[in-house]
Amino acid sequence: MSDLSDLLKAPEASLEAKDDFFAINELYMEKGWGDGLPLIPPTEARVAAMLEYCDRPWNEPVGKVAPRYGEATPLRLAANAVMAGCKPEYFPIIVLAVEAMCDEAFNLYGIQATTHMCAPLVIVNGPGAKEIGMNSGHNAFGPGTHSNATIGRAIRLILLNIGGAIPGLGDMSTFGGPNKYSYCVAENEAGNPWEPLHVERGFPKEATCVTVVGGECPHNVNDHESISGLGILKTIAGTLISTGMNDVYYPDAQPLIVLGPEHAATIANDGISKKDVKKFITEHAKIPLGTFSQENIERRFRVAFASAFKTAGLDAPVPMIHNADQLLIAVVGGAGKHSAIIPTFGATKAVTRALKRKDGQYARNMQEMRRGWDSIVSICFN
Repeated sequence: MSDLSDLLKAPEASLEAKDDFFAINELYMEKGWGDGLPLIPPTEARVAAMLEYCDRPWNEPVGKVAPRYGEATPLRLAANAVMAGCKPEYFPIIVLAVEAMCDEAFNLYGIQATTHMCAPLVIVNGPGAKEIGMNSGHNAFGPGTHSNATIGRAIRLILLNIGGAIPGLGDMSTFGGPNKYSYCVAENEAGNPWEPLHVERGFPKEATCVTVVGGECPHNVNDHESISGLGILKTIAGTLISTGMNDVYYPDAQPLIVLGPEHAATIANDGISKKDVKKFITEHAKIPLGTFSQENIERRFRVAFASAFKTAGLDAPVPMIHNADQLLIAVVGGAGKHSAIIPTFGATKAVTRALKRKDGQYARNMQEMRRGWDSIVSICFN
């Protein structure tokens, strides 16, 4: 790794500003470096503290963030994490999430530049989520938990400042959405009657993992009356049925079903596995072709899905999910007979990454990601 003093010699590497919180924030806003909310100035000491939890070379990118394809070096990530208000021990999760989002399968360019209202959702599993106090229960998608809020916000600042997702320029979303401020939760593994999301995706339970999903905001599923698992699943399948959802147009789309712990318990107590859940929802989330506009039928279904719909009648069933194995299931939330669906951008794949040490072994805790320094050194801003 290059000596840090060499990195600081670049003229664009740091910025001197008056030591005034409001003046600094005005400067940041003028330069377009923020999300509209007040930012914590990324001073040398604050960024140094953040980088204590980084065992990678500071100037080597973990990925390139679309649409600008800016290099996401740990140094730049740390500055944005400070600006978002993160504690240093959150930093390994941020680095891991950025690495996952830069995976080609995730299609970050599409998610960033689309007119759709999607944003990267970060789902954290494993002991690291509990260690940093992430919320997986009541109000997990909402305000009130420092780790969820600031990690999600750091991701957004990285997408803006490094990726160039500036509204109206790199980010062309017609409406935007609150998911573009902060979108980060932990899975409620204690309330999950099946294997957690990261285990289902091939990682050991003791691993700390991040899964990124290019999703819309959660849409509530209210079912207080069903006392059977199949009843709840029928309600969820019915909620998925929508002619305007992106996922219906992509054969390999991966919408996310977020089950509340009460719904999940009722379903599992009826002997229904997670695989059964996916199969039932896929089979029942179908809508007649004639529900779509004539233009959509002629210009999309009879063209893009010609093998199934070129000569099909208007009563032909259109699946909202084309492949049950692609459906994502997570358990999040507190008490209450609610679940949620999270439609996606469609042209995206969820990506999961595990936190690992330099030797390739899974990190047992955040302390294993720390770099052993004898002293705090000067760190650049950009």
